Amino acid sequence: MCGRFAITLPPDAMAQLFAASPANDLPNVPNYNVCPTTQIHVVRHAETGRQLVSMRWGFLPHWYKATDGGPLLINARAETIAEKPAFRAACRARRCLIPVTGFYEWTKDEAGTRWPWYIHTDGPLALAGVWQTWQSEDGQMDTCAIVTTGANAPMSAIHHRMPVILDPSDWGLWLGEQGHGAATLMQSAPDDLLSWHQVDRAVNSNRASGPELIEPLNQPENPT
Repeated sequence: MCGRFAITLPPDAMAQLFAASPANDLPNVPNYNVCPTTQIHVVRHAETGRQLVSMRWGFLPHWYKATDGGPLLINARAETIAEKPAFRAACRARRCLIPVTGFYEWTKDEAGTRWPWYIHTDGPLALAGVWQTWQSEDGQMDTCAIVTTGANAPMSAIHHRMPVILDPSDWGLWLGEQGHGAATLMQSAPDDLLSWHQVDRAVNSNRASGPELIEPLNQPENPT
């Protein structure tokens, strides 16, 4: 799964990178500890072109009566996304890109202590996502989830799942701008794409913030 991430790219740089028109209510950056249920940056396709907008990370199906009306859906499994009632319509018609600078996963040591790892590359990443406008008595809210798939071989040393990471050449296809075939993109990333290093356990707290959260401890990158 993908349960935390960092985003440091300024909104104007995001808008330029994705050739998207930015909304006025985008979340503050940098954010080194983006947690579920918070507002995140999302790129979606509209009739007027790509938009960079704010959405709640935590997909809300239309039948939820409240934001806590069912399980918290921050991830959607690529293997079942087209079949699950919560996601199947969004998978066909409401796909999006979620910009991140890197994301976190955890391992456990022999004592059961959870240790976080920061996973990244040389530049920003675009994660595959799906979105849904949720309607309630108080109004409406755009919500989203990150699509995940099985980990590639190196990543499996950290976790058995990973987010679907899209190459820039595939952004248009995922957003529905280039016809059909988006399902073929829901694969694990190339083995040589990502690097990672262990970081301080401070990030385990959703109140933690600051660039020190992604600084490496004294371990080498990419465990073997």
